[in-house]
Amino acid sequence: MTSITQSETNYASGHWQKNLVSESMGSEAANVIPNIADQRGDHDEEETMVQWRGNLVAEKEAKALRHVFDDLQDHFGHQRPDPNVRFEANLTHPGHGGVWQADLDFTYNIKGEHCKLAYIGMDMCLDLTPKKIHKYGRPMLNDYGETWVYAYLPDMTMDKIKSYVKAGTGWDVSAAGTVVDPNRNLVAIKAKLNNQAEQPKPSFWVVTEKDSAQDDVSFSRIGSVQDVHSDTSQKRIHRGVGIFSVSMEVEGTPNFKPSSHSGEVASLVFTLVSVRTWGITDCIAPIVHAPMM
Repeated sequence: MTSITQSETNYASGHWQKNLVSESMGSEAANVIPNIADQRGDHDEEETMVQWRGNLVAEKEAKALRHVFDDLQDHFGHQRPDPNVRFEANLTHPGHGGVWQADLDFTYNIKGEHCKLAYIGMDMCLDLTPKKIHKYGRPMLNDYGETWVYAYLPDMTMDKIKSYVKAGTGWDVSAAGTVVDPNRNLVAIKAKLNNQAEQPKPSFWVVTEKDSAQDDVSFSRIGSVQDVHSDTSQKRIHRGVGIFSVSMEVEGTPNFKPSSHSGEVASLVFTLVSVRTWGITDCIAPIVHAPMM
């Protein structure tokens, strides 16, 4: 069974408190830890709060966190044809420019109980190989491996995600921010990586053991994605499950909220929160065409 660190729960911001995190795989230093339930502000004041991995969260939210991060359930890919999750979003204007934005919420049906969370999981390959280096050694893709990376998804997985966005929000999804490789039936998405001092970096976990009798898998955290990317021995393509927060952007005007019936389409922004890697693959050639600078 996997476990989650405070680095992963720190992606939700809200009521901050200091606490010491104890995990099944060891302890990490005390750090600033958010109360995730307070971020959304949509839980009942009488809802039971529980300790989960050293964090005080609403009972339903803890159940969803275990479901997605620990048990790797209802992620998109080959695990099941249709994950038992519903997408929701409410566009708001940030106060400048013409782009309207929304953070996607994901409601999981866990044994008949509906639990809301800000994260989804996807089967993917994470590309930590160097990208387009100038002949004099200067990187040609700005901040690759520090602020963003390519994550490769089967095109069927991306189509399934688009269909869930459409069903849950009414919006069609554009191909903006993706690179399609029709020869291999793959889509590369630009996955953002937090690198600001006050934001935890996405954690990177490797599988440590598997009990074939119980199909139980455990992982060890070896650092952040940025840490792994800086290790020359790890500059490969890793396959596994990526856990993301997702936001949606729609072009419009400041004074008029766009509608899904207006002909506009939404673009998705994926921020990588955590990676559970099964190992390294040599079956995928890195995408370097149509790079994003």
